[in-house]
Amino acid sequence: MKEIEMYVVPPTSQKSVSASGSTDFRVYQSWKGSNNFLLQGRLIFGPDVRSLFFTILLIAAPVGVFCAFVAHKLIHVYPDNSGISIMVVVIALTVYDLVLLLCTSGRDPGIIPRNAHPPEPEVYDGSVEAGGGQTPQLRLPRIKEVEVNGIPVKIKYCDTCMLYRPPRCSHCSICNNCVERFDHHCPWVGQCIGLRNYRFFFMFVSTTTVLCIYVFAFCWVYIKKIMDAEDISIWKAMIKTPASIVLIIYTFIAVWFVGGLTAFHLYLISSNQTTYENFRYRYDRRANPYNKGVVENFKEVFCTSIPPSKNNFRAMVPNEPPPPPRPMGAGFVSPNMGKGTDDIEMGRKATWGGEFGPGLESNQGQLSDNDVLIKDGRLGEASPADIRSHVDEIGDRPGVHPRRSSWGRQSGNWEMSPEVLALAARVGGSSNSSRLPGEKQFTEVKL
Repeated sequence: MKEIEMYVVPPTSQKSVSASGSTDFRVYQSWKGSNNFLLQGRLIFGPDVRSLFFTILLIAAPVGVFCAFVAHKLIHVYPDNSGISIMVVVIALTVYDLVLLLCTSGRDPGIIPRNAHPPEPEVYDGSVEAGGGQTPQLRLPRIKEVEVNGIPVKIKYCDTCMLYRPPRCSHCSICNNCVERFDHHCPWVGQCIGLRNYRFFFMFVSTTTVLCIYVFAFCWVYIKKIMDAEDISIWKAMIKTPASIVLIIYTFIAVWFVGGLTAFHLYLISSNQTTYENFRYRYDRRANPYNKGVVENFKEVFCTSIPPSKNNFRAMVPNEPPPPPRPMGAGFVSPNMGKGTDDIEMGRKATWGGEFGPGLESNQGQLSDNDVLIKDGRLGEASPADIRSHVDEIGDRPGVHPRRSSWGRQSGNWEMSPEVLALAARVGGSSNSSRLPGEKQFTEVKL
């Protein structure tokens, strides 16, 4: 049996509020995702940002070995020291590659800001019957349909971010954010790959492929120069330059990885797919609504302007707006929540068939209108002692669950039961109008 839970807006944290209506914290300091920030919110990384340093080492270390033991020797092989261009090119490629890596890892990939409160439900939940003048429960649909280029596309509700994800958006479980045009989360760069950094990611992967081929090729050139200079076999020449052998093996293995990744993303770009969509086989049996043709697809990735970030991480955190008012008795039900056999009300626990015991109706064990205390013809003048004694009498009725009794301590819990809260609210609401100035208020409860 599933358990029904009511949505409760979390209490706002105690923060100092300035005169401008904002707190003393910046957005990156109170960020709810799993990201790491650098330079006071100017750079944003994923939670696995440490892998970025390992990736930098995998690129820089082989290039350093190549410059020291291969490119340096080739400078004097060519006339007029023209071999120095070999070292200049490899250093320029490496610097460009690392810049692309940082642009991929240190920028907002397209995070959609979270909502402070869930959106207003558009329909009532017809599966929950309303009775006794209660307002039907409001339920957000789990999935909606929108049209993209004339083709219906389903969008899902995100319970974490409390919003409907736009098309091609997905929630990254590692970064804990909804990302536009989500491609995948890359552990090598420590960041999600999405709308705002996919271009840099592809350029980083393709540049790394070119760098591997460049180092691989000039290591063989150096071996060939040794063979020609000393008139020896290839095996003896390879023994004379072990650094070249290590680099050849390393780049040969690496190029299968980064080269294969480059070829795969060339296919994705040409068909206007994401890695996430391709692995889920979304377009095997139906048309791709985003495919505009090979040329237009490449223009979309490389020739369009990157949209600005929807997040200003250095801005001051504004005060959270209060939740939108809802009708009395109306409860909010999340799309993922189960369904009970009885009505759900704000301020009352959900009830299930058989909870009250055999022979007891679902409305028993609660305070009815006839159970309200009336003293001297006035509702608001009942004293707290009268309320307590009267509720105790109700709790002693046969068939009433003992946990539904009044303020008495049950199972080590001093928490007031929902019936007492309902009665106290009625009494408190009427007594406020008749209470004299300076008179002490005993109970004030808002449902």
